[in-house]
Amino acid sequence: MLWDQHACVELVETADLAELDRYRAAGGGLVSLNVGYAPHGPDVTASLLRAFRSQVRAIDGLALAASVDDVDRIAAAGDTAVVFDLEDCAPLGGDLDAVSTLVAQGVRTLAPTYNYANRAGSGCLDTTDGGLTAWGRSLIREVNRVGMVPDGSHVGARTTVDMCAASTRPVVFSHSNLRAVWDHPRNITDDQARAVADTGGVVGVTGVGIFLGPNTPTLEAMVRHIEYAVDLVGIDHVGVSTDFSFDWQTFRDVLATSPELYDASYTAWGPVEWMPPETFIGIGAALAARGWRDGEIAAVVGGNFRRVAAESWHPLV
Repeated sequence: MLWDQHACVELVETADLAELDRYRAAGGGLVSLNVGYAPHGPDVTASLLRAFRSQVRAIDGLALAASVDDVDRIAAAGDTAVVFDLEDCAPLGGDLDAVSTLVAQGVRTLAPTYNYANRAGSGCLDTTDGGLTAWGRSLIREVNRVGMVPDGSHVGARTTVDMCAASTRPVVFSHSNLRAVWDHPRNITDDQARAVADTGGVVGVTGVGIFLGPNTPTLEAMVRHIEYAVDLVGIDHVGVSTDFSFDWQTFRDVLATSPELYDASYTAWGPVEWMPPETFIGIGAALAARGWRDGEIAAVVGGNFRRVAAESWHPLV
């Protein structure tokens, strides 16, 4: 199955989730949709979850997944399983009890910070990384306890390593590329990748042009990052995601109107370009053309993230 660990629709209740039909040609898989980031509080995320879950139930070819068994069943039918993720802890409103409530609504991945420091720790665009805070460590413990996966994407390097040390379950980068291949502040260092792999986690190479190269959202560029990551941390610790913004025009507007969330590295090569689902679903064929074996391809395009879900979604509570 093709497991896209992070994608984005417009964060409004009226976003059209029928756009996820664009994954159907993959023949079955999973998409994790973002339902909140740094500017959002609990009420916004709760409202988005109500609206998005209702839409998924009503759209043919989409289905909510509450377990890995659900994902397997949905994908085997050729449909797309849907779960949700958060970029930043702001949607928790400072309340650790909110984590279990969000898991019950299908939120399965959480990155503590989005680019810049908050109560949990530092972000990848901070000039100084103070590491995971005491509250951040409590957050990771709660995330582990209730079956949510800790995510290092958008998180600072030291804070990521601290997350890995604090977590008793696999940590992932849901959508992060390798800085050794393309030097961008949103990309991760070799040490970060190794730290996540040491937890049993997965580095999710993603299709955003400015993170792949000089705004080059191509399968060739994606494969370069994937193969570097496999050489670095091993075939069992690499996955894929699109980080595709179905609301790409809105995101470009946010870059212009909310400079406090980003930096010049996001626009240095012109308007951001994304790899659309129609291109992304060809990643398996692109790897096969490079001589990859079927088992290796299956691991990277979905099997490794599925394993993390199987190890994390059913915790001992």
